[in-house]
Amino acid sequence: MSESMRTIQVDLEVFAYLQRHSEPLVDTPNDVLRRELLGPKAAPAQGGGVRRPGRLMPLIEAGLVAPGDTLRHHQPRLRRTYEATITADGWVRIPDGREFAQPSPALKAQTHNEVNAWRLYLHAPSGRPLKELRDEAAGTSRN
Repeated sequence: MSESMRTIQVDLEVFAYLQRHSEPLVDTPNDVLRRELLGPKAAPAQGGGVRRPGRLMPLIEAGLVAPGDTLRHHQPRLRRTYEATITADGWVRIPDGREFAQPSPALKAQTHNEVNAWRLYLHAPSGRPLKELRDEAAGTSRN
């Protein structure tokens, strides 16, 4: 083990918390602890601060969305609207500053429910669902 890393033990309740607040197959327990303890803008401990592109990058590359564009999900019965912003590297930033590589964890963080944000988030400038834009970017749009 390198000098910069330490080992800790956590109980089952803490581990369950880490799992609930992680992006599956992406976050390590250290990533969750860093985000929870040091804040959403805390730089990663390794990797030079460069992160992999988010899942919206193909939509940016296809010219269907742009960095800074707003994503919106409206719940009319609850009279709630949730907004997020597309980052330059294809991630989704929610108003509290947290950023997510995929849209569904971002919308889940806002609504506190398991959701399919590809269907629920609308690209505000075009009014189109992300799924439709994703399908178009992949060349599978059915008109």
